[in-house]
Amino acid sequence: MSSIDNVVVLGMGVLGSQIAFQSAYFGKEVTAYDISDEAVAAGRERFATLATRYAQDLTDGEEKAGGVPDLIRTTSDLAEAVRGADLVIEAVPEALEIKQATYRKLAEVADAGTVFATNSSTLLPSDISPSTGRPERFLALHFANEIWLHNTAEVMPGPGTDASVVEEVTAFAEEIGMVPIVLRREKSGYVLNSLLVPLLDAAAELWVGDYADIETVDKTWRLGTGAPAGPFQIYDVVGLTTAYNIASANPDPGHQAFAARLKAEYIDQGKLGVATGEGFYKYG
Repeated sequence: MSSIDNVVVLGMGVLGSQIAFQSAYFGKEVTAYDISDEAVAAGRERFATLATRYAQDLTDGEEKAGGVPDLIRTTSDLAEAVRGADLVIEAVPEALEIKQATYRKLAEVADAGTVFATNSSTLLPSDISPSTGRPERFLALHFANEIWLHNTAEVMPGPGTDASVVEEVTAFAEEIGMVPIVLRREKSGYVLNSLLVPLLDAAAELWVGDYADIETVDKTWRLGTGAPAGPFQIYDVVGLTTAYNIASANPDPGHQAFAARLKAEYIDQGKLGVATGEGFYKYG
């Protein structure tokens, strides 16, 4: 059993809102933070949508989920958000500079004993830890999208992470209904994305190179493997902004071409994936 009761989630986007909701659903005291009142309001709308999904998908969801949004405290004041926190889970945009700046601010206002965890899907703890001011109390805790269904929580220590912190965060993950996947040492992409990213990169190459259209790529993967979704359907779930941030940070010409086409044809048109009702496909 962990000693983590008071949880703060930084970022109320797709995954941040899910992490906050899941933690509150399993009885943790939760505060969700975002950078503006408008972002907080959008996050609260996500909580309402999540309540519906939990009610539909979980056996006890109809009974429990409806009241969860009211249990989550929200704020756009960082110092207020993290006061007294046992664990802060950061789920801000997947850009190193943004994460580093967030942790520098966080280090100034958080209690000395607070554990920090990044939900980054690609960055290593060692990329970020110098900005935290507490590398021994910092690690990665990565959730898959739709965490109430795909309930893995990858726990990845950095070179300086204290072993007791790994144990505490692993126990916390179990307490909120996750299956902890504990890595022995840091690896870009953890386990899940080390397997998934090559698939998504290959799909992007087929599209950018005009070898096949989006529907054909997805149909081929579904038929050939029995998977429920193709790579471009997965991109829509992950969110095209995240896909763009990752691709644009990679200097490889293929990734740059994918980022440019993604921005011009989708992101600039407001087509960001499932969260906005349209990405590579239309929803709802």
